[in-house]
Amino acid sequence: MTRYPRDMHGYGATPPAANWPDGAKIAVQIVMNYEEGGENNILHGDAASEAFLSEIVGAAAWPGQRHWNMESIYEYGARAGFWRLHRLLENIPITVYGVATALARAPAQVRAMKEAGWEIASHGLKWIEYKDASPEDEKTDMEEAIRLHTEVVGEAPVGWYTGRCSDNTVRLAAENGSFKYVADALADDVPYWMEFGDHDQLAVPYTMDANDMRFATPQGFNTGAHFFEYLKASFDVLYAEGGRMMSIGLHCRLMGRPGRAQALQDFLEYANGHEGVWFATREQIADHWAAENPHVRYARPSEMSREAFVANYGSIFEHSPWIADGAFNLELGRMHDTAIGLHNALCRIFRSATEEQRLGVLTAHPDLAGRLAQAKGLTAESTSEQAAAGLDYLTDDEKATFTKLNEDYVSKHGFPFIIAVRDHNKASILDAFHRRIDNDRDTEFAEACKQVERIADFRLMDVLP
Repeated sequence: MTRYPRDMHGYGATPPAANWPDGAKIAVQIVMNYEEGGENNILHGDAASEAFLSEIVGAAAWPGQRHWNMESIYEYGARAGFWRLHRLLENIPITVYGVATALARAPAQVRAMKEAGWEIASHGLKWIEYKDASPEDEKTDMEEAIRLHTEVVGEAPVGWYTGRCSDNTVRLAAENGSFKYVADALADDVPYWMEFGDHDQLAVPYTMDANDMRFATPQGFNTGAHFFEYLKASFDVLYAEGGRMMSIGLHCRLMGRPGRAQALQDFLEYANGHEGVWFATREQIADHWAAENPHVRYARPSEMSREAFVANYGSIFEHSPWIADGAFNLELGRMHDTAIGLHNALCRIFRSATEEQRLGVLTAHPDLAGRLAQAKGLTAESTSEQAAAGLDYLTDDEKATFTKLNEDYVSKHGFPFIIAVRDHNKASILDAFHRRIDNDRDTEFAEACKQVERIADFRLMDVLP
Protein backbone atom coordinates (compact mmCIF):
# COMPACT_ATOMS: atom_id res chain seq x y z
CA MET A 1 0.00 0.00 0.00
CA THR A 2 1.40 3.40 -1.04
CA ARG A 3 0.00 6.66 0.23
CA TYR A 4 1.00 10.05 -1.19
CA PRO A 5 1.33 12.63 1.61
CA ARG A 6 0.78 15.83 -0.40
CA ASP A 7 -2.65 17.37 -1.02
CA MET A 8 -2.97 18.16 -4.72
CA HIS A 9 -6.73 18.75 -4.57
CA GLY A 10 -7.41 21.31 -1.86
CA TYR A 11 -10.79 22.93 -2.36
CA GLY A 12 -11.02 21.87 -5.99
CA ALA A 13 -12.81 24.15 -8.44
CA THR A 14 -14.86 26.00 -5.83
CA PRO A 15 -13.35 27.28 -2.57
CA PRO A 16 -15.79 27.72 0.32
CA ALA A 17 -17.44 31.11 0.73
CA ALA A 18 -15.17 33.48 2.61
CA ASN A 19 -17.97 35.83 3.68
CA TRP A 20 -15.43 38.48 4.59
CA PRO A 21 -16.73 41.08 7.10
CA ASP A 22 -19.11 43.75 5.81
CA GLY A 23 -19.37 42.00 2.45
CA ALA A 24 -15.76 42.71 1.50
CA LYS A 25 -14.66 41.24 -1.82
CA ILE A 26 -11.04 40.74 -0.84
CA ALA A 27 -8.92 40.46 2.30
CA VAL A 28 -5.55 42.19 1.95
CA GLN A 29 -2.95 40.95 4.38
CA ILE A 30 0.41 42.70 4.68
CA VAL A 31 3.32 41.04 6.45
CA MET A 32 6.36 42.89 7.73
CA ASN A 33 9.21 40.44 8.28
CA TYR A 34 11.32 41.67 11.17
CA GLU A 35 14.57 39.70 10.94
CA GLU A 36 17.26 42.32 11.54
CA GLY A 37 19.39 41.13 14.46
CA GLY A 38 18.18 37.54 14.08
CA GLU A 39 20.08 36.69 10.91
CA ASN A 40 23.11 34.42 10.68
CA ASN A 41 26.11 36.08 12.32
CA ILE A 42 29.03 34.70 14.29
CA LEU A 43 28.06 37.22 16.99
CA HIS A 44 24.84 35.19 17.35
CA GLY A 45 26.70 31.90 17.70
CA ASP A 46 26.37 30.95 14.06
CA ALA A 47 29.11 29.36 11.99
CA ALA A 48 29.08 31.99 9.26
CA SER A 49 27.67 35.31 8.12
CA GLU A 50 24.26 35.76 6.47
CA ALA A 51 23.98 35.28 2.70
CA PHE A 52 20.26 35.58 1.97
CA LEU A 53 17.92 38.40 0.93
CA SER A 54 20.11 41.46 0.85
CA GLU A 55 21.22 44.02 -1.71
CA ILE A 56 24.25 41.79 -2.38
CA VAL A 57 22.63 39.40 -4.88
CA GLY A 58 24.48 36.09 -4.91
CA ALA A 59 26.30 36.78 -1.64
CA ALA A 60 28.14 33.87 -0.06
CA ALA A 61 28.36 33.10 3.64
CA TRP A 62 31.72 33.83 5.23
CA PRO A 63 32.57 30.96 7.60
CA GLY A 64 33.94 32.15 10.93
CA GLN A 65 33.90 35.83 9.89
CA ARG A 66 31.70 38.85 10.23
CA HIS A 67 30.51 40.40 6.95
CA TRP A 68 30.52 44.14 7.52
CA ASN A 69 28.52 45.10 4.42
CA MET A 70 25.92 42.42 5.08
CA GLU A 71 25.58 43.49 8.70
CA SER A 72 25.18 47.14 7.64
CA ILE A 73 22.39 46.24 5.21
CA TYR A 74 20.49 44.46 7.98
CA GLU A 75 21.15 47.35 10.34
CA TYR A 76 19.60 49.70 7.77
CA GLY A 77 16.42 47.66 7.99
CA ALA A 78 16.24 48.17 11.74
CA ARG A 79 17.47 51.75 11.92
CA ALA A 80 15.76 53.34 8.89
CA GLY A 81 13.70 50.88 6.85
CA PHE A 82 11.46 49.86 9.72
CA TRP A 83 10.53 53.43 10.56
CA ARG A 84 9.78 54.32 6.94
CA LEU A 85 7.42 51.35 6.68
CA HIS A 86 5.98 52.17 10.08
CA ARG A 87 5.02 55.65 8.90
CA LEU A 88 3.27 54.14 5.85
CA LEU A 89 1.50 51.34 7.70
CA GLU A 90 0.88 52.51 11.27
CA ASN A 91 -2.84 52.99 10.65
CA ILE A 92 -3.33 49.66 8.85
CA PRO A 93 -3.78 46.32 10.61
CA ILE A 94 -0.79 44.23 9.53
CA THR A 95 1.08 41.21 10.84
CA VAL A 96 4.73 41.21 11.81
CA TYR A 97 6.72 38.00 11.40
CA GLY A 98 9.10 38.63 14.25
CA VAL A 99 12.26 36.58 14.72
CA ALA A 100 12.41 36.25 18.49
CA THR A 101 16.10 37.13 18.86
CA ALA A 102 15.63 40.08 16.48
CA LEU A 103 12.70 41.38 18.53
CA ALA A 104 14.81 41.08 21.67
CA ARG A 105 17.33 43.44 20.05
CA ALA A 106 14.65 45.93 18.97
CA PRO A 107 12.82 47.35 22.02
CA ALA A 108 11.85 50.62 20.32
CA GLN A 109 10.53 48.85 17.23
CA VAL A 110 8.54 46.38 19.32
CA ARG A 111 6.91 49.21 21.24
CA ALA A 112 6.01 50.92 17.94
CA MET A 113 4.50 47.68 16.61
CA LYS A 114 2.36 47.30 19.70
CA GLU A 115 1.25 50.94 19.74
CA ALA A 116 0.19 50.57 16.10
CA GLY A 117 -1.97 47.60 17.09
CA TRP A 118 -0.11 45.22 14.79
CA GLU A 119 -0.20 41.49 15.34
CA ILE A 120 3.25 40.12 16.13
CA ALA A 121 3.53 36.49 15.01
CA SER A 122 6.57 34.32 15.56
CA HIS A 123 9.16 33.97 12.82
CA GLY A 124 11.16 31.49 14.84
CA LEU A 125 14.04 31.78 17.25
CA LYS A 126 16.69 32.71 14.70
CA TRP A 127 16.46 33.21 10.95
CA ILE A 128 18.15 29.95 10.04
CA GLU A 129 17.68 26.99 7.71
CA TYR A 130 15.91 23.96 9.20
CA LYS A 131 15.98 21.52 6.28
CA ASP A 132 18.69 19.41 7.93
CA ALA A 133 17.61 19.92 11.56
CA SER A 134 16.36 17.01 13.61
CA PRO A 135 12.71 17.23 14.70
CA GLU A 136 13.90 17.33 18.30
CA ASP A 137 16.18 20.31 17.71
CA GLU A 138 13.55 22.16 15.70
CA LYS A 139 10.95 21.56 18.41
CA THR A 140 13.36 22.86 21.06
CA ASP A 141 14.00 26.03 19.05
CA MET A 142 10.25 26.51 18.52
CA GLU A 143 9.57 26.28 22.23
CA GLU A 144 12.41 28.69 23.03
CA ALA A 145 11.13 31.11 20.37
CA ILE A 146 7.69 31.12 22.00
CA ARG A 147 9.24 31.65 25.44
CA LEU A 148 11.48 34.53 24.31
CA HIS A 149 8.72 36.10 22.19
CA THR A 150 6.35 36.10 25.15
CA GLU A 151 9.02 37.64 27.37
CA VAL A 152 9.90 40.40 24.87
CA VAL A 153 6.46 41.21 23.44
CA GLY A 154 4.39 40.60 26.56
CA GLU A 155 2.14 37.95 25.07
CA ALA A 156 2.57 34.64 23.29
CA PRO A 157 2.33 34.51 19.48
CA VAL A 158 -0.82 33.03 17.96
CA GLY A 159 0.72 32.65 14.50
CA TRP A 160 3.82 30.80 13.36
CA TYR A 161 6.07 31.20 10.31
CA THR A 162 9.51 29.63 10.13
CA GLY A 163 10.28 30.53 6.53
CA ARG A 164 13.30 28.34 5.92
CA CYS A 165 11.35 25.35 7.16
CA SER A 166 11.73 21.58 7.14
CA ASP A 167 9.13 18.98 6.29
CA ASN A 168 8.52 18.70 10.05
CA THR A 169 7.81 22.38 10.70
CA VAL A 170 4.05 22.55 10.21
CA ARG A 171 3.49 19.27 12.02
CA LEU A 172 5.53 20.50 14.98
CA ALA A 173 3.59 23.77 15.05
CA ALA A 174 0.29 21.87 14.95
CA GLU A 175 1.39 19.51 17.70
CA ASN A 176 2.45 22.48 19.82
CA GLY A 177 -1.23 23.33 19.96
CA SER A 178 -0.85 27.04 20.71
CA PHE A 179 -1.20 28.55 17.24
CA LYS A 180 -4.41 29.77 15.65
CA TYR A 181 -2.64 29.48 12.31
CA VAL A 182 0.59 28.55 10.61
CA ALA A 183 1.87 30.47 7.60
CA ASP A 184 4.48 28.02 6.29
CA ALA A 185 2.03 27.26 3.50
CA LEU A 186 1.87 28.64 -0.03
CA ALA A 187 -0.74 26.34 -1.53
CA ASP A 188 -3.88 28.47 -1.88
CA ASP A 189 -5.47 31.91 -2.07
CA VAL A 190 -7.59 31.32 1.04
CA PRO A 191 -6.96 29.64 4.40
CA TYR A 192 -7.22 25.87 4.61
CA TRP A 193 -7.18 23.16 7.25
CA MET A 194 -4.60 20.43 7.73
CA GLU A 195 -4.74 17.34 9.92
CA PHE A 196 -1.81 15.98 11.91
CA GLY A 197 -2.92 13.05 14.03
CA ASP A 198 -5.54 14.43 16.38
CA HIS A 199 -4.55 18.03 15.65
CA ASP A 200 -6.53 20.21 13.23
CA GLN A 201 -4.35 23.11 12.11
CA LEU A 202 -5.47 26.13 10.11
CA ALA A 203 -3.02 27.44 7.51
CA VAL A 204 -3.21 31.07 6.44
CA PRO A 205 -1.07 30.92 3.31
CA TYR A 206 1.81 33.26 2.64
CA THR A 207 3.32 34.36 -0.68
CA MET A 208 6.67 34.32 -2.42
CA ASP A 209 5.52 36.18 -5.52
CA ALA A 210 3.86 39.35 -4.16
CA ASN A 211 6.92 39.68 -1.99
CA ASP A 212 9.73 42.21 -1.96
CA MET A 213 12.22 39.33 -1.58
CA ARG A 214 12.21 39.31 -5.39
CA PHE A 215 14.23 42.53 -5.31
CA ALA A 216 17.05 40.36 -3.98
CA THR A 217 16.84 37.45 -6.41
CA PRO A 218 18.32 37.14 -9.92
CA GLN A 219 14.82 36.83 -11.44
CA GLY A 220 12.76 39.47 -9.71
CA PHE A 221 11.74 43.09 -9.44
CA ASN A 222 14.21 45.72 -10.62
CA THR A 223 12.25 48.85 -9.75
CA GLY A 224 9.46 49.91 -7.44
CA ALA A 225 7.25 50.28 -10.51
CA HIS A 226 7.65 46.56 -11.25
CA PHE A 227 6.56 45.74 -7.71
CA PHE A 228 3.55 48.04 -7.87
CA GLU A 229 2.40 46.67 -11.22
CA TYR A 230 2.63 43.12 -9.93
CA LEU A 231 0.68 43.93 -6.77
CA LYS A 232 -1.93 45.76 -8.83
CA ALA A 233 -2.38 42.84 -11.22
CA SER A 234 -2.66 40.38 -8.34
CA PHE A 235 -5.19 42.58 -6.58
CA ASP A 236 -7.29 43.02 -9.73
CA VAL A 237 -7.60 39.28 -10.36
CA LEU A 238 -8.37 38.37 -6.75
CA TYR A 239 -10.81 41.27 -6.38
CA ALA A 240 -12.68 40.19 -9.51
CA GLU A 241 -12.84 36.57 -8.34
CA GLY A 242 -14.13 37.63 -4.93
CA GLY A 243 -13.75 35.87 -1.61
CA ARG A 244 -9.98 35.62 -1.90
CA MET A 245 -7.06 36.71 0.24
CA MET A 246 -4.11 38.71 -1.05
CA SER A 247 -0.91 38.26 0.90
CA ILE A 248 1.97 40.74 0.57
CA GLY A 249 5.43 40.14 2.03
CA LEU A 250 7.73 42.97 3.05
CA HIS A 251 11.20 43.18 4.62
CA CYS A 252 12.46 46.27 6.39
CA ARG A 253 15.87 46.24 4.70
CA LEU A 254 14.30 45.81 1.23
CA MET A 255 10.97 47.64 0.99
CA GLY A 256 12.20 50.15 3.55
CA ARG A 257 14.57 51.62 0.96
CA PRO A 258 13.31 54.98 -0.35
CA GLY A 259 13.34 53.90 -3.98
CA ARG A 260 10.89 51.12 -3.21
CA ALA A 261 8.69 52.53 -0.44
CA GLN A 262 6.84 54.72 -2.91
CA ALA A 263 5.59 51.59 -4.68
CA LEU A 264 3.98 50.42 -1.46
CA GLN A 265 2.36 53.82 -0.95
CA ASP A 266 1.03 53.73 -4.51
CA PHE A 267 -0.47 50.29 -3.98
CA LEU A 268 -2.15 51.29 -0.72
CA GLU A 269 -3.77 54.24 -2.47
CA TYR A 270 -4.87 52.01 -5.35
CA ALA A 271 -6.41 49.34 -3.10
CA ASN A 272 -8.13 51.94 -0.93
CA GLY A 273 -9.71 53.36 -4.06
CA HIS A 274 -11.89 50.24 -4.29
CA GLU A 275 -14.97 49.37 -2.27
CA GLY A 276 -15.07 46.17 -0.28
CA VAL A 277 -11.40 45.87 0.66
CA TRP A 278 -10.67 44.43 4.10
CA PHE A 279 -7.17 45.08 5.43
CA ALA A 280 -6.64 42.59 8.23
CA THR A 281 -4.06 40.85 10.34
CA ARG A 282 -3.51 37.15 9.87
CA GLU A 283 -5.02 36.54 13.30
CA GLN A 284 -8.20 38.35 12.23
CA ILE A 285 -8.37 36.30 9.05
CA ALA A 286 -7.76 33.07 10.98
CA ASP A 287 -10.49 33.88 13.51
CA HIS A 288 -12.94 34.76 10.75
CA TRP A 289 -12.19 31.66 8.67
CA ALA A 290 -12.41 29.31 11.65
CA ALA A 291 -15.84 30.74 12.48
CA GLU A 292 -17.15 30.69 8.90
CA ASN A 293 -15.53 27.44 7.77
CA PRO A 294 -14.75 25.25 10.81
CA HIS A 295 -12.92 22.06 10.06
CA VAL A 296 -15.05 18.94 9.65
CA ARG A 297 -13.35 15.58 9.80
CA TYR A 298 -14.67 12.58 7.91
CA ALA A 299 -13.51 9.05 7.19
CA ARG A 300 -10.93 9.52 4.46
CA PRO A 301 -10.59 6.68 1.94
CA SER A 302 -6.80 7.09 1.82
CA GLU A 303 -6.58 6.48 5.58
CA MET A 304 -8.85 3.41 5.75
CA SER A 305 -7.77 -0.16 6.27
CA ARG A 306 -8.29 -2.47 3.33
CA GLU A 307 -11.24 -4.11 5.07
CA ALA A 308 -12.96 -0.79 5.72
CA PHE A 309 -12.16 0.54 2.24
CA VAL A 310 -13.70 -2.46 0.48
CA ALA A 311 -16.68 -2.48 2.85
CA ASN A 312 -17.39 1.16 2.09
CA TYR A 313 -16.72 1.21 -1.64
CA GLY A 314 -17.05 -2.39 -2.79
CA SER A 315 -20.57 -1.79 -4.12
CA ILE A 316 -19.82 1.37 -6.06
CA PHE A 317 -19.30 -0.83 -9.10
CA GLU A 318 -22.26 -3.21 -8.90
CA HIS A 319 -21.42 -6.41 -7.00
CA SER A 320 -17.71 -5.99 -7.87
CA PRO A 321 -15.69 -5.52 -4.67
CA TRP A 322 -12.53 -6.60 -6.51
CA ILE A 323 -12.42 -3.12 -8.07
CA ALA A 324 -12.26 -1.45 -4.66
CA ASP A 325 -9.69 -4.00 -3.54
CA GLY A 326 -7.51 -3.13 -6.54
CA ALA A 327 -7.92 0.61 -6.02
CA PHE A 328 -6.75 0.26 -2.43
CA ASN A 329 -3.32 -0.78 -3.76
CA LEU A 330 -2.89 2.40 -5.81
CA GLU A 331 -0.91 5.47 -4.70
CA LEU A 332 -3.85 7.10 -2.96
CA GLY A 333 -3.68 10.45 -1.19
CA ARG A 334 -5.76 13.44 -0.11
CA MET A 335 -6.74 14.05 -3.73
CA HIS A 336 -8.53 10.68 -3.66
CA ASP A 337 -10.54 11.51 -0.54
CA THR A 338 -13.19 13.17 -2.68
CA ALA A 339 -15.86 11.76 -4.96
CA ILE A 340 -13.91 12.86 -8.04
CA GLY A 341 -10.63 11.50 -6.75
CA LEU A 342 -11.87 8.10 -5.63
CA HIS A 343 -13.92 7.75 -8.80
CA ASN A 344 -10.73 8.13 -10.81
CA ALA A 345 -8.95 5.48 -8.72
CA LEU A 346 -11.79 2.96 -9.04
CA CYS A 347 -12.14 3.62 -12.77
CA ARG A 348 -8.44 2.94 -13.29
CA ILE A 349 -8.94 -0.59 -12.01
CA PHE A 350 -12.07 -1.09 -14.08
CA ARG A 351 -10.45 0.27 -17.25
CA SER A 352 -7.32 -1.84 -16.90
CA ALA A 353 -9.30 -5.04 -16.28
CA THR A 354 -9.74 -7.70 -18.95
CA GLU A 355 -12.78 -7.63 -21.19
CA GLU A 356 -14.06 -10.69 -19.37
CA GLN A 357 -13.77 -8.94 -16.00
CA ARG A 358 -15.53 -5.83 -17.30
CA LEU A 359 -18.24 -8.00 -18.80
CA GLY A 360 -18.71 -9.47 -15.34
CA VAL A 361 -19.35 -5.96 -14.00
CA LEU A 362 -21.89 -5.31 -16.75
CA THR A 363 -23.76 -8.54 -16.17
CA ALA A 364 -23.85 -7.81 -12.42
CA HIS A 365 -26.16 -4.88 -13.18
CA PRO A 366 -29.90 -5.58 -13.03
CA ASP A 367 -32.36 -5.08 -15.86
CA LEU A 368 -34.05 -1.69 -15.79
CA ALA A 369 -37.50 -2.11 -14.25
CA GLY A 370 -37.02 -5.85 -14.65
CA ARG A 371 -38.21 -8.80 -12.61
CA LEU A 372 -35.57 -8.29 -9.94
CA ALA A 373 -36.78 -4.76 -9.37
CA GLN A 374 -40.37 -5.89 -9.24
CA ALA A 375 -39.42 -8.49 -6.67
CA LYS A 376 -37.56 -5.80 -4.68
CA GLY A 377 -34.32 -7.71 -5.02
CA LEU A 378 -32.07 -4.82 -6.13
CA THR A 379 -29.21 -3.41 -4.14
CA ALA A 380 -30.02 -0.30 -2.13
CA GLU A 381 -28.12 1.83 -4.64
CA SER A 382 -29.97 0.41 -7.67
CA THR A 383 -33.32 0.68 -5.92
CA SER A 384 -32.76 4.35 -5.15
CA GLU A 385 -31.50 5.12 -8.66
CA GLN A 386 -34.37 3.44 -10.47
CA ALA A 387 -36.91 5.03 -8.15
CA ALA A 388 -35.46 8.48 -8.83
CA ALA A 389 -36.27 8.03 -12.52
CA GLY A 390 -39.80 6.82 -11.80
CA LEU A 391 -39.05 3.22 -12.77
CA ASP A 392 -40.52 1.84 -9.55
CA TYR A 393 -44.04 2.76 -10.60
CA LEU A 394 -44.88 1.60 -14.11
CA THR A 395 -48.14 0.87 -15.84
CA ASP A 396 -48.72 -2.65 -17.14
CA ASP A 397 -47.98 -1.43 -20.66
CA GLU A 398 -44.73 0.21 -19.54
CA LYS A 399 -43.66 -2.96 -17.71
CA ALA A 400 -44.32 -4.96 -20.85
CA THR A 401 -42.31 -2.50 -22.96
CA PHE A 402 -39.31 -2.61 -20.63
CA THR A 403 -39.48 -6.41 -20.39
CA LYS A 404 -39.45 -6.79 -24.18
CA LEU A 405 -36.62 -4.28 -24.62
CA ASN A 406 -34.54 -5.95 -21.88
CA GLU A 407 -34.97 -9.37 -23.45
CA ASP A 408 -34.10 -8.16 -26.95
CA TYR A 409 -31.10 -6.15 -25.72
CA VAL A 410 -29.58 -9.00 -23.69
CA SER A 411 -30.23 -11.44 -26.53
CA LYS A 412 -28.30 -9.22 -28.94
CA HIS A 413 -25.45 -7.92 -26.75
CA GLY A 414 -25.04 -10.47 -23.97
CA PHE A 415 -25.35 -8.03 -21.06
CA PRO A 416 -28.12 -5.85 -19.59
CA PHE A 417 -28.95 -2.38 -20.88
CA ILE A 418 -27.10 0.00 -18.56
CA ILE A 419 -27.73 3.72 -18.26
CA ALA A 420 -27.07 6.26 -15.52
CA VAL A 421 -30.72 6.86 -14.77
CA ARG A 422 -29.98 9.95 -12.68
CA ASP A 423 -29.13 11.75 -15.92
CA HIS A 424 -32.55 10.90 -17.32
CA ASN A 425 -36.27 10.57 -16.86
CA LYS A 426 -38.51 7.71 -17.92
CA ALA A 427 -39.06 9.09 -21.41
CA SER A 428 -35.38 9.76 -22.18
CA ILE A 429 -34.45 6.31 -20.86
CA LEU A 430 -36.88 4.68 -23.26
CA ASP A 431 -35.56 6.85 -26.07
CA ALA A 432 -31.98 5.76 -25.33
CA PHE A 433 -33.10 2.15 -25.10
CA HIS A 434 -34.65 2.25 -28.58
CA ARG A 435 -31.64 4.11 -30.00
CA ARG A 436 -28.89 1.98 -28.51
CA ILE A 437 -30.37 -1.45 -29.02
CA ASP A 438 -29.39 -1.33 -32.70
CA ASN A 439 -25.71 -0.56 -32.00
CA ASP A 440 -23.13 -3.24 -32.74
CA ARG A 441 -21.80 -5.10 -29.71
CA ASP A 442 -18.40 -3.34 -29.51
CA THR A 443 -20.02 0.09 -29.63
CA GLU A 444 -22.55 -0.88 -27.02
CA PHE A 445 -19.96 -2.56 -24.80
CA ALA A 446 -17.95 0.67 -24.73
CA GLU A 447 -21.08 2.73 -24.05
CA ALA A 448 -22.19 0.41 -21.24
CA CYS A 449 -18.77 0.73 -19.61
CA LYS A 450 -19.05 4.54 -19.74
CA GLN A 451 -22.48 4.32 -18.15
CA VAL A 452 -21.13 2.07 -15.39
CA GLU A 453 -18.50 4.70 -14.61
CA ARG A 454 -21.15 7.41 -14.60
CA ILE A 455 -23.29 5.42 -12.16
CA ALA A 456 -20.24 5.01 -9.92
CA ASP A 457 -19.68 8.75 -10.06
CA PHE A 458 -23.19 9.44 -8.77
CA ARG A 459 -22.85 6.87 -6.00
CA LEU A 460 -19.60 8.39 -4.76
CA MET A 461 -21.10 11.89 -4.79
CA ASP A 462 -23.65 10.58 -2.30
CA VAL A 463 -21.00 9.63 0.25
CA LEU A 464 -17.94 11.84 -0.29
CA PRO A 465 -17.31 15.58 -0.69
